[in-house]
Amino acid sequence: MKLISWNVNGLRACLKKGFMESFRVLDADIFALQETKMQPDQAILDLPGYRQYWNSAEKKGYSGTAVFSRLEPLAVTCGIGSEEHDREGRVITLEFPSFYFVTVYTPNSKRQLERLAYRMTWEDAFRAYLLMLDAKKPVIVCGDLNVAHEEIDLKNPKTNHHNAGFTDEERAKFTELLKAGFLDTFRTLYPERAGIYTWWSYLRKARLTNAGWRIDYFVASERLRGAIVDATIHNEVFGSDHCPVGLEIRL
Repeated sequence: MKLISWNVNGLRACLKKGFMESFRVLDADIFALQETKMQPDQAILDLPGYRQYWNSAEKKGYSGTAVFSRLEPLAVTCGIGSEEHDREGRVITLEFPSFYFVTVYTPNSKRQLERLAYRMTWEDAFRAYLLMLDAKKPVIVCGDLNVAHEEIDLKNPKTNHHNAGFTDEERAKFTELLKAGFLDTFRTLYPERAGIYTWWSYLRKARLTNAGWRIDYFVASERLRGAIVDATIHNEVFGSDHCPVGLEIRL
């Protein structure tokens, strides 16, 4: 099974930058998007063979997630069951017979870390949600988690320490998630691979110099370790300030 996740930073804009061609080339069984920034009726996507599931933010043009799946799920859930956290369209869960598939767009702590306190409550609530699912069957989580976990996961760790996405608090929450029984699939397979990123600022030609961050992930329940075939980062794909990430898995 081939899974793809991509923060498109505005799907309507990405559609004008080759999204459909990339979608066809990547040829995933399940294709998840984050930061769609739209309502489903604001663009027509002709995706033969795929079922479409959307979770849009109450605030138009902000946040939002979507999943396109060749496989028909048993059930689909938007959000994590929390009024506090479910207004921004950040989570979609598809239940299949042998696993849960979750896509997430984790809140950004923002400049001056103005949203860090909220981010911490989000992290705890989202981890509790994943553990609730994991108690029933294995979980595959993908999306923009808005954190570079270790120094190897960004080009300039020293100058970015304490900036949003690389604070000690955010990194510790990711460590907590892994200790709760989950794997960072890419780092599990490639523990020492450096210089591989998934996001580059639009400023200072960061993508040309590969001054990036790895903040987009596939995370899976520990008991799926033996089922992982490969974890990929498609930094050859343009159209957003993020590139797609992938997981191949035998289930």
